[in-house]
Amino acid sequence: MPKRLLTIAALAALTTIQPVLAETLVVSSWGGSWRDLIQETIAAKFTEETGVDVEFVTGGTIDRLNAARLAGGTPESDITFTTSHIGWLYANAGLFEELDLSKLPNSGALVSQAVISPYHIGAWAYVYTIGYRPDLIPEGVDFDSWEDLWSPKLEGMIAAPDFDPSHIIAVSAMLEGSDAAGWEAGQEKLLKLKPNFKAFYTNDANSQQLIATGETPVQILLSMNAYHMKGEGVNIELAIPKEGAVLGVDTMGINAGTDKLELAYQFINFALDPQVQAKIAEIKKGSPVVTGAPLSDEVASLPGVFTTAEQWDSETLIIDHKLRAEMTAEWRQWFAENMIGQ
Repeated sequence: MPKRLLTIAALAALTTIQPVLAETLVVSSWGGSWRDLIQETIAAKFTEETGVDVEFVTGGTIDRLNAARLAGGTPESDITFTTSHIGWLYANAGLFEELDLSKLPNSGALVSQAVISPYHIGAWAYVYTIGYRPDLIPEGVDFDSWEDLWSPKLEGMIAAPDFDPSHIIAVSAMLEGSDAAGWEAGQEKLLKLKPNFKAFYTNDANSQQLIATGETPVQILLSMNAYHMKGEGVNIELAIPKEGAVLGVDTMGINAGTDKLELAYQFINFALDPQVQAKIAEIKKGSPVVTGAPLSDEVASLPGVFTTAEQWDSETLIIDHKLRAEMTAEWRQWFAENMIGQ
């Protein structure tokens, strides 16, 4: 055989034995423990079943939204995890595909509170509620109602997030007989709470530091953070007031423009698998968003973990997610000017 033909044959042989580059699904999420949570639960199941690797693009909630807006129809990721209300901003900007639930067989078990929009659905749930140090609060103070935060005994003891005042704004309006849509009705009441605030925390780590040291023995805080601190040995308890705790749902959406649409559907369907949901709940001490997730008795009995329709209905306060998306900037400005800045 001529030398030239030998070379061609050798190249052809090399081409046939080169491994085909594996497909990769790219997920946008928060970093740290949240990225690890998705990797250890949903992504692990997805890769095991499909052989497709998962890579992550991580960052803050608003930073990732801004990046997605700049990318437009050529997203850097295929799936996005974000909060329920920020998910509406993705949807309104045309950044999410409308979901075809027939391609998500496990979505039939979704609780109604996790069906956020035609574009994004829940991945897990939690509450923002009252967390407190029982060893450090004044005698005679309990938290049967959100109204108890206004007790004069709690002067200079409370912390709340500065980045999202929607929880206490909605609660104040509710206590005045209104709701988040009529939030102005609660402004005067909220101003009366100012003497009881000691600090406004900027992130989860700051929240944990303030309550662990006892600087703010009462907080409006994320239930998952409370259980993390409890696991670290901090003497902290959660209360579910009679009016309900403010429900939070972190969600999943498929990015418009992805070229891995079917894989994205498979990923989300695995996320809704009852066994995967149970594992998420066991790790983060949150609520599964599907019925039938097999939780341990220890986790199922935790305040703020919902396993029955009655709990979902009676123990939650729900701020309309679309309204929250529309009002967050205004609420933050009012809160910064009137509660933090004065």
